[in-house]
Amino acid sequence: MTAVTLVVKPVSQMQLAPGSAVTIPNVSWQEFESILEELGERRSARVAYSKGTLEIMVPLPEHEIPRDLLCDIVKTLLKAKGMRYQPFGSTTFKREGSAGVEPDGCFYIQNYQRMIGRRRLEADDPPPDLAIETDVTSKTTLDAYRAIGVPEVWVYDSGSLNIYVLRDAIYLISDSSPIFEEMPLVQIIPGVVERAWQVGSVQALEEFEAIIRA
Repeated sequence: MTAVTLVVKPVSQMQLAPGSAVTIPNVSWQEFESILEELGERRSARVAYSKGTLEIMVPLPEHEIPRDLLCDIVKTLLKAKGMRYQPFGSTTFKREGSAGVEPDGCFYIQNYQRMIGRRRLEADDPPPDLAIETDVTSKTTLDAYRAIGVPEVWVYDSGSLNIYVLRDAIYLISDSSPIFEEMPLVQIIPGVVERAWQVGSVQALEEFEAIIRA
C-alpha cells in the first residue's frame, strides 16, 4: 500500500483572484487566531469565521467605490442629525472562541466616546452600532455578526441595499434603518451609488446632501 503524504501550505501562500473566496471547514478557534496572525494586517483579503467555518474573501476592485460612498453617506446622515460617531473601518471584531469578522466599514455611535483613542480592541469593548458590507455577504459572515452582536448591518450588492436588524438574536430584513428611520435609504442609496458611476462619487454625494436638506 502506498503511503499518502499530506502537503501543508501556509494560508498566506494561497493566490486568490479578486472577487473570489475560499471556505475552510473544521477550523478551530486556535487555528483561526493563527491564520489571522499569519495573514497579517496589511492585506486585501478579508475573513469571516463562525461555527468552525472560515471564509477568506478578496473583494473586486469595483467594490471600493460603493464601500467608500456608503461610509460617506453614513457620515453625512449622522452629521445632518447632529450625532457624534467614531468610525472603525475594517477592524477585526471577535467573540472569543466562536466568531470573527472584518466589515467593509463600521461605526460606533452610541458608544463612540468610549472608543475614542482606542488603538486596539479590548475584551469588554461593545460591538459597533452599524456595519457595512458590499458585494455578496455569506451566511458565515452574517452568523459572525450575529454572534458578535452588531445591531445593524447594511449589505449592498448588485444594485440593492438590504438592511439587517438584530432582533432577539436573529437578523431580520428591514425596510428602514433604526438609526435613520426617517430616510427611505433602501430606495435612495442604490440610486446614489449608480449616480457615482456616472458623475463621480463627489458629485453623487453632493446630490445626496441636497436630498436630505430638502
